[in-house]
Amino acid sequence: MKSAVFYGKHDLRVEESAKPVVGKRDVLINVKACGVCGTDVHIYEGDKGAADVTPPTILGHEFAGVVEAVGSDVAGFKPGDRVCIDPNHPCGCCEPCRDGINHYCEHMTGYGTTVNGGFAEYCSVDMQQVYKLGDRTSFEQGAMTEPVACLPARHRYVLTIKPGSTVVVIGGGMIGLLMMQLAKNAGATKVVLLEPVEGKREVALKLGADLAIDSIHEDVSARLKQEGVGNVDVVIECVGKPVTIEQAIQIAGHKATVMMFGLTKPDETITVKPFEVFQKELVLTSSYINPYTQRRALELIDSGRLDVSSMVAKVASLDELGAILSDPALRAMGKYIIDPSK
Repeated sequence: MKSAVFYGKHDLRVEESAKPVVGKRDVLINVKACGVCGTDVHIYEGDKGAADVTPPTILGHEFAGVVEAVGSDVAGFKPGDRVCIDPNHPCGCCEPCRDGINHYCEHMTGYGTTVNGGFAEYCSVDMQQVYKLGDRTSFEQGAMTEPVACLPARHRYVLTIKPGSTVVVIGGGMIGLLMMQLAKNAGATKVVLLEPVEGKREVALKLGADLAIDSIHEDVSARLKQEGVGNVDVVIECVGKPVTIEQAIQIAGHKATVMMFGLTKPDETITVKPFEVFQKELVLTSSYINPYTQRRALELIDSGRLDVSSMVAKVASLDELGAILSDPALRAMGKYIIDPSK
């Protein structure tokens, strides 16, 4: 089968790999769409994502497709079913799993990280991690279930978004635009996006942003004041850079929550003034992986209440994946979906 195999920093090769073996509990998926995630970029650059990657590994953890075959012990799935996956498969036996925090599993299997994933024509996945797509959900939309599942379905910051809340989202990529929509759904009456790329700001306004600010060429604080934006209750940082995390803390208002969602490089640091945190009574929080949210994310997408398509720049081939991972200018155009059959 055709696959994109990661061999190490900046070394991604599109090559033929053996079709996966189907174990007793496995569902063999013919991959139709696999999203390119920021975690894939971190791995390509030689950095750690949520899990260690041992090359050679087929990357890709946001994917959907059609069931090709099932193992002898599989129930609930059959060839022809349209499905997506939750890529994080906990062991169920270690102490964190038994304590109900299985996203900290000590023996986590990660499809597209610790084992082969979806940048290939086929992937074999434990049935526990497979979910059927809704009738109104396309394969490209189904591939976006994993990033949606990482969002406010469970994250603690959602508890601070109430009717009347003012929310600022930093970064207009796929995650930022989803966060913005979900903040609206949670009751925020004013949602502001900070994003330097004009095209992404335009998409944000179409998706319901009340204000979109060029965070590089404009004075953000001055613009917020000029537009009558009062106390900022929640800031959601979706870029993963020290400068934007520091900016999030700076523009947060009194008793605000700052959600550090963007993934930084492991060794990066930020400068925080403890007095500023004290003075404004800030809550600084973050989020790790996505337990118990896949079904709700699927239902949200299938309901049509969340647009996961407007920010897609292109459905590309496996042969284009290396260029996408290596070129920030390409990624600035929006979300990329890989179709391994192209």
